[in-house]
Amino acid sequence: MARIALGIEYAGDAFEGWQSQSHGRTVQDAIERALAMVAGEPVRTQVAGRTDTGVHATAQVAHFDTDAKRPITAWVRGANTHLPAAVRILWAVEVDDRFHARFLACERSYRYLLYNAPVRPAVLAGRVGWFHLALDEAKMAEAANLLLGWHDFSTFRAAACQAKTPLKLMNEVSVMRAGKMIAFDFRANGFLHHMVRKLVGALVCVGKGTQPPQWMGELLESRDRTLAGPTFAPDGLYLCGVSYPPHWSLPGGGRIIARPNFSLT
Repeated sequence: MARIALGIEYAGDAFEGWQSQSHGRTVQDAIERALAMVAGEPVRTQVAGRTDTGVHATAQVAHFDTDAKRPITAWVRGANTHLPAAVRILWAVEVDDRFHARFLACERSYRYLLYNAPVRPAVLAGRVGWFHLALDEAKMAEAANLLLGWHDFSTFRAAACQAKTPLKLMNEVSVMRAGKMIAFDFRANGFLHHMVRKLVGALVCVGKGTQPPQWMGELLESRDRTLAGPTFAPDGLYLCGVSYPPHWSLPGGGRIIARPNFSLT
């Protein structure tokens, strides 16, 4: 039996999340159907990070086991012929059977793209978030710096979050603007359910002047979900990176990252 790791990209607004459902309209369902066509047998995938309905991925990682003997390229080109246009397998690598896409991931990266203009965009609908009032990216960046390091992120978790602990290590956070587009980047050893979308909501409160930058630190200390800002729409959220220990034979030495930009550099 072989274990195959996959790199996957998808537009989340075309699916009802990653995780398989009885209705079959999820990314996992589409991927497994396509892989089964190539393998000639049922296939079950394990993924680095389950994404909600409407959340996109440019650097998702999954793995599956199979008894089928196929050229490694078949898991890319062959499977893609059976996939809908909104999802693609980017690469495939045979890995040791000790590899696990979820449990061995040591970091994940997310980018939230926010279109900041008076009128909601049409061409980018479903692919970016939107906020109509002018935002001060310098103040948001100042607030974001307070998120670095180990923190209890209870304030920024969904009520239904099943994570064992709210303690996470935020290794990188940044806010940058290019014209009307603002990118919020987060890289941590783990994330809580809705954590990034709630962080963006709080940062926007700072950016529009409702709260000062130091409010972010007060929110962290409070550990109270009711005090945070709004949970922003999934439209602008992208899983754009997963990192693994370098000894696994994965692209980029195990640091797999592909940030969407839409004119951001």
